[in-house]
Order: sequence, then structure tokens, then C-alpha cells
Amino acid sequence: MNLLNKIDAWAGRPVAVLGVSGTRALLGFVGLMFYVSQYGDRRYLFGPGNDTLLPHHLFLDELKGTGSSSVYAWSTSPVAFEVFFHLGLIAALAVTLGIGGRPVLAVHGILLWSLYQRQSALMDGGDNLMQLVIPMLLLTRCYDHFALRSPLGKRMTRRIPEVVRAAGVPLHNLGVAAIAAQMCLVYMVSGLYKVQGQSWQDGTALFYIMRVPEFEFPGVSEFVYNNDLLVYVGTYATVIFLVYFPVGVLVPALRPWAAAASIGFHLSIGFFMGLTGFALTMVACDLVFLSPELARALKAVRRLAARGKDPGARPAESAVEEEAVADVTAGVSGVSGTSDASGQNREPVAAASAE
Repeated sequence: MNLLNKIDAWAGRPVAVLGVSGTRALLGFVGLMFYVSQYGDRRYLFGPGNDTLLPHHLFLDELKGTGSSSVYAWSTSPVAFEVFFHLGLIAALAVTLGIGGRPVLAVHGILLWSLYQRQSALMDGGDNLMQLVIPMLLLTRCYDHFALRSPLGKRMTRRIPEVVRAAGVPLHNLGVAAIAAQMCLVYMVSGLYKVQGQSWQDGTALFYIMRVPEFEFPGVSEFVYNNDLLVYVGTYATVIFLVYFPVGVLVPALRPWAAAASIGFHLSIGFFMGLTGFALTMVACDLVFLSPELARALKAVRRLAARGKDPGARPAESAVEEEAVADVTAGVSGVSGTSDASGQNREPVAAASAE
């Protein structure tokens, strides 16, 4: 009976709504950044002609070999290419701003996947995780925050039957749990894979990585790989962090620290190695573990803004702040089946994924 109560509580309250909303917005921004950065060379990189970086007939052969698909394989018309490319750019912008809901998110995922398939040589690894996470996001309430809501969307939401709305909560929690599990799997597999390498075992892997010309940061990289202590510490710390990240997010007291360490780790990768898309994709997915912390940060920003306008004013509690309180208190109670408020100051994402 206790197990049933846990399941009912877990299925009755959505978790990490603010976190997945941030994930959706940041993933949309990563896609938009890719479209904008390649816009000037789009015809040469992705166009349908045979004078492009990857000629269209070779692109079709590549799709047949991998068994994949792409909307850019449907036509060799330059007009069709421009339509698909600009539709993808608009969809990425809409996802970033929170416009259009899940249908636009699905269109964004399809068009971005198609563009990635058209020129896979430009990918940095973040594309794989993004294409895994977007279908999971479709299950979640990732448009509840950081979104521009229209009156039409609100009216359509109110017309959804209550039964369908009730089914949305467990689906949302399932999507959050899937993202959390996927992130733990990514870190653990990456760490265990590195453990098998000789350069990671003897503590010299960072030396060779920082010397790769494509990833070299002038001045800084040389300073790092010429310092034996930094090389050893950086190499072993990377492996330990990756292998034990799942443990960190499963322990409530360590969860925000593990997620913050992951964000710092990947921001450093984006800064020093230039893998910006990969770094921001990983950061976006880490946000599912930081929903209460995001809510507290937004609350602090609102308080500062209110003080700036009226030093004597006291800002009212918003829906985001109420969600933070619920996530930190009642939400964990639903997962753990306990009611001790003193030990519930934690966010139940990883606990949900573990169950």
C-alpha cells in the first residue's frame, strides 16, 4: 500500500517544471545559434546542388548507408531548400521564445535533425543528445515557464478534457525521469569509457587533448599542458566526476552541487575547446536537476527589481515561487512517501528516475 501511495503521489504532481522549461529554451537557442552561424554559407554547406561541400547524390548515398532520413533529401530544388532552412530557423526561434507549444517543438526537432544529417561533418556531439532529449521534452510541460503565451493558446488549453490533463502529469514526470536517466547514462558511460584508455589511466590525457590544434586556446592551453600538476589533476578529476555524477544527483544534498559542477565543466569545454553547441546542450539538460535553485534565483531577481522600482515594496509571490516551495517540500514527499518537512529540502528529479 505504501508503494501505491508513492506512485499516486509521484503521478499526481509534476516535478521540475521550471527546469525542463529552461532545457527547452536553451536547446532552442542552441539550434537557433547553429542556423544563424551557418546562414551565410548555407547553400555551400547544405544546398541541393552538386557543387556543395557534400554533393547531393553523395548525400543520398550516405542516407542509404546509414538508414537515416532528411527532408533535404526530398527535393533538389533551391526554392525547397530555402523553404526548409528558413522554416527550421523560425521554428528554432519559436522554441527559444516558447511560442507554438509541442507541435512547433516537434517540427524543430525534425528540421534540425534533417539539417544535421545533411552535413554531419559539422557536428560536435551535442546533436546526438539533443535528438534524444527533444522527444522526451514532448512529454513534459516544458512551456509552462520562459514562454510567450497567446490568448488562443490559453483558450485551447482550457478546452482540453480533464481526463487528458490528468494523464499529462504522469507523462510529464516520465519525460523528466527519462531525461535525468539519459544524463546519468551519458556521464557514466563516458567516464567508464575513459577509464579503459591508457592515457586516462596514467593521468596524461589532458596533455594530449590540449595540444590538438582544433581545440587549442592560445596561451591558456600551453600553460595547462606544460604544468604536470594541472594535467594530472584535470585528467583524474574528469574521470572521477563523470563516473560518480549519477551518485551525486541521486543524493538530494549533493544534487545541486553535482549539477553545478557539470555546468562549470561543460562551460569550460565550450570556452577552452570551442565546442559551444555541445557545451550548451549539456548545460541545458543539467537544468532538470536545478529546478528549485532556478526558482530561488528568479525570486531573488524579482526582489532586486522590485527594490529598484520601489525600495519599500515587497514583491508578491509568483507562480514560479510557489512551484519552488512545492518542489522543495511537498514534491519530494510524493516521491519518498514521507511527510517530514525538515528533510524534504530537495528536488525529486533523480529520485523519480531511480524509481
